Amino acid sequence: MLKRLWSRQLGLLLTGILATGAILGVYAAGALDRWEGDAIDLGFQVRGERVPTDVAVVAVDDKTLTSARWRWPFPRSVHGRLVDRLHAAGVREIVYDVQFTERTKDKPWEDLALYDALGNAGGAVLATSETDRFGHSNVLGGDENLRRIHARAGAAALVSERGGVTRRIPLADGGLRSLSVAAAERLRVPVAMDAFGTHGAWIDFAGPPGTVPTYSFSDVLDGTVPARALKGKVVVVGASAPTLHDLHAVPTSDSRLMSGSEIQANAIHSALAGFPLRSAPGWVNVLTIVLAGMLPALLALFLRPLWVIAASIGAGVLYGFGTQIPFEHGLILIVVAPSCAVIFSAWWTAVTSVTFERAERRRVSRENQELAVRVVERTEELHEAQLEVVRRLAYAVESRDGETAAHVERMSTLCEQLALASGMGAEDAELVRHASALHDIGKLGIPDRILLKRGPMDADERFQMEDHARAGAAILSNSHSPLLQLGESIASTHHERWDGSGYPAGLVGSEIPLAGRIAAICDVFDALMTERPYKRAWSMDESLAEIERQAASQFDPALVPAFVALRPKLEAVYRLVEPGCAPGTLKASAASVGALTTS
Repeated sequence: MLKRLWSRQLGLLLTGILATGAILGVYAAGALDRWEGDAIDLGFQVRGERVPTDVAVVAVDDKTLTSARWRWPFPRSVHGRLVDRLHAAGVREIVYDVQFTERTKDKPWEDLALYDALGNAGGAVLATSETDRFGHSNVLGGDENLRRIHARAGAAALVSERGGVTRRIPLADGGLRSLSVAAAERLRVPVAMDAFGTHGAWIDFAGPPGTVPTYSFSDVLDGTVPARALKGKVVVVGASAPTLHDLHAVPTSDSRLMSGSEIQANAIHSALAGFPLRSAPGWVNVLTIVLAGMLPALLALFLRPLWVIAASIGAGVLYGFGTQIPFEHGLILIVVAPSCAVIFSAWWTAVTSVTFERAERRRVSRENQELAVRVVERTEELHEAQLEVVRRLAYAVESRDGETAAHVERMSTLCEQLALASGMGAEDAELVRHASALHDIGKLGIPDRILLKRGPMDADERFQMEDHARAGAAILSNSHSPLLQLGESIASTHHERWDGSGYPAGLVGSEIPLAGRIAAICDVFDALMTERPYKRAWSMDESLAEIERQAASQFDPALVPAFVALRPKLEAVYRLVEPGCAPGTLKASAASVGALTTS
């Protein structure tokens, strides 16, 4: 039993280990990255908006494009005027998400207008996507020109993950720091380099598109935007009009796109805060998958398969909702891989558990069948042992008065045949056969001088002889065995007579139990057919004639014809024991018949 239990537990644990290993492999291969990204997106959407106060966007929007006197790209002197407006408003830093890598043809004063405005403002961070192999750019004539006005270039690259969603910002691109990092460094804010890792730093988006305070380029240029709206903020200038093709999918919205300039503003906000949104360490993710994968296997040690599945799904749902709490505090826990681990492991564990249960049921069924066979065999053995004890006891009784076991066998056989002839069922008739062997068990208490006496008995001797019926019933009384109960009845009534003159109770007619009436006929018939101390054996004709003569006086008149009709079977029973004398050579006498009925 312990071995089977250990085998089941080991099998379930092994199933959990294999399921966990499979999900770990899938997770390591990056096959779940897209769905993990979707889970992060859901976390942002559940978290809602957190309007930042340290950044703002000045957007070249549809209003700007329709109201401006210039076509895009605007003359650089226009950008210079915007820089003057921002500087006058007291912004903390200017980040220009518009590239100025090529010189303006035939209009060098346009470039100088922007260059001088940036110099007057104390510099800015200017976006570019073009660098040489050393990380140098050609923004406004090159890095040396930018240093003279205390400006610097920054990489405008964004990281688009599977599904085209922008969630992270790289540390650098093409050897050049990204805009957000460059802006933080210009502001002398320490940059959390450990936040980038292999895939970049998470952008802690403030909310869906439009969450970052955004002002129209044309409004700022015209001076309609109050200075207090921009004062002290890092202002990102960039395009937001759809026709300028700088819109991107972001995790905070499923349907609306966000402009590149607002994404940069969110990245700068994240950089200034030290990139507060971080992924959990790799070992934490692995441990989470292992715990999720092993949970169903551990539950299966105590619960049924359906409960394991229900509990596992419940645990997975609770974990999925629970990851929002650390997300709110800046910690990203993987969701999909542990959920897959717990579901896959639960399914596999349930299949394994059901397999073990079916095997166990088959084993138990097989053992039950084997046990049932053994019980039947044992019951039969006990029954045979009981019958053997009964017969040996009967043989012992008969041996006292000189009889052999043949009398018990003949008497039992005759009783069974007559019981069947009277309409009794086969099982009941067989019970009568075995119980009738005990009909004379009361003779155990009769002294040999009486039991073996050849001559006539006096009144006291006859009383003691007749008392064997009562004594036999007393020996077999109070038994729970149907065999002994019937034996008690036969022992007590096989000397009762149909006319009421029998003993020990003087029962009349049908008051005598059927088994007792059957035994009375068969006992007397066998006594007539065999030699006794007080008589010689009678022939078959004489014995049957005597049985017929005693009908309605000693024997049940309905049983006598049935018994006589058994003559072919009676001849078969007595073929080997028939006395040597020919039929009719012995004459019956009243005295001999009286002696038979007494014994």
